[in-house]
Amino acid sequence: MSQPIKIGVVGVGKIVRDQHLPALAKDQNYRLIAAASRHGKVDSIPNFPDIESMLDAVPELEAVSLCMPPQFRYDAARTALEAKKHVFLEKPPGATVSEVEDLKALAVKNGVSLFASWHSRYAPAVEAARAFLSSARISSAAINWKEDVRRWHPNQEWIWAPGGFGVFDPGINALSIVTHILPALFITSAVLDFPANRDAPVAAHVAFRTSNGLPVTMELDWLQTGPQSWDILADTDKGAMVLSGGGSKLAIDGRVVHDEPEAEYPMLYKRFAEIVRAGASDVDLAPLQHVADAFMLGKRNVVAAFFD
Repeated sequence: MSQPIKIGVVGVGKIVRDQHLPALAKDQNYRLIAAASRHGKVDSIPNFPDIESMLDAVPELEAVSLCMPPQFRYDAARTALEAKKHVFLEKPPGATVSEVEDLKALAVKNGVSLFASWHSRYAPAVEAARAFLSSARISSAAINWKEDVRRWHPNQEWIWAPGGFGVFDPGINALSIVTHILPALFITSAVLDFPANRDAPVAAHVAFRTSNGLPVTMELDWLQTGPQSWDILADTDKGAMVLSGGGSKLAIDGRVVHDEPEAEYPMLYKRFAEIVRAGASDVDLAPLQHVADAFMLGKRNVVAAFFD
């Protein structure tokens, strides 16, 4: 095997501790040698307050994984790419479509790899769902992505700020799956529910149409307590498909045909190592484009104020 890729992480928050660090610790493709964050630290490696000081002090770094909020990711990514480091972008890859397009061009210019890491695409039943749908005639599809923001994003103010995506932060996970398993689609209308005291939506109701006329609806809700709903449904000539658990379980006409433990982040880092060693990039902007379109076409509906 090739020598491990020397990697650093930037933005040491909940997702890094829950997913990135465990995935990196088990992957022989990498050696984690530095971290940069305004607040968090990683034990047993050098820690720095920002990416600039990390790159200056640890020039042997070959790659960086950027896990700060999307509003702040562009400048860090540009700094890393200009230093000729491979870049792993936590989802969403940026706050706007145009800034990620610029990063794609910069990666090519500097001969390094850029990876937009849509983790839900790597859920264990997604490829099985894609194979099923490719062999069937679809008549309609629906996305129901409903969870409790207080459980998953407690006291995270950045997510309610402009550019923080609001309920589209989890919703973009659904879009990353849908754009992988359904025909090309586009938004026809949307209603976005904004709390009176917030700058990002807490719920969204979106209508799509595929290129061949298939209707697709999406319901996003950040106030669901109790069991959480991360489901994609499709009616087909081969039965009713339900891809549930965020892509972990596939059922056809109520019969479970695929159900495996989640291993999304290990798969993401496996893919990142593949593109680094192949000298390639993997930056699909379709999920981010749909979010941008929803904000462009969406009617703003003011709802009750939200408090943590």
